[in-house]
Amino acid sequence: MKSLKTVQVLFKIAKVISQIVFVCCVVGFCLCVVGIVSLALGAPVLKLGGVTIESFLADHTGLSNGTLYASLAAGAIVCIGMGVTAKFAVRYFKREQADGTPFTHDGAKELQWLGILSICLPLGAQILAQILHEILAAVLPDVGPLDMDFVGSVSLGIMLIVTAQICKYGADLAAAKEEPAAVEEPAVMEAPAATEETEV
Repeated sequence: MKSLKTVQVLFKIAKVISQIVFVCCVVGFCLCVVGIVSLALGAPVLKLGGVTIESFLADHTGLSNGTLYASLAAGAIVCIGMGVTAKFAVRYFKREQADGTPFTHDGAKELQWLGILSICLPLGAQILAQILHEILAAVLPDVGPLDMDFVGSVSLGIMLIVTAQICKYGADLAAAKEEPAAVEEPAVMEAPAATEETEV
């Protein structure tokens, strides 16, 4: 079917995008950690043209050292949440490609879980990032406010949950088509009662 081939191509593209997002999250997490370590070890000491990296960053980014620490720490946590979600997405799309159709009961159930995780994991990561930011704001001086928005992950999760219900309905229709029609058993005729032979 032409429409099924189109769906498979779209799901294949979604799998590639999920893999790219996962790799970007891993790279982003590593860069955040490297940034935190670099700020802690080198920013106050290393100099470029007689200017420390700490003062250079403050002058060119407009962010204080405490704000950079808090932002990098929050970014690392958000990257973990998004990376785990992307990994589950890759696993689902691989399963769908192996099944050859999204209209299976197991696939629909996994897609529904993916939708729930798409809401819970990024939201949980952002809440943790906000808590960590508040802790660092109490410890470090001049920590700026942290502006985070999780509406996108909630919208994506709801969309995946709705799509899972559509896939489940399609799986139900496919299962109903494949069920053999019930064959009615012919009525069994009762043998006539044996009559006694009369003596002549």
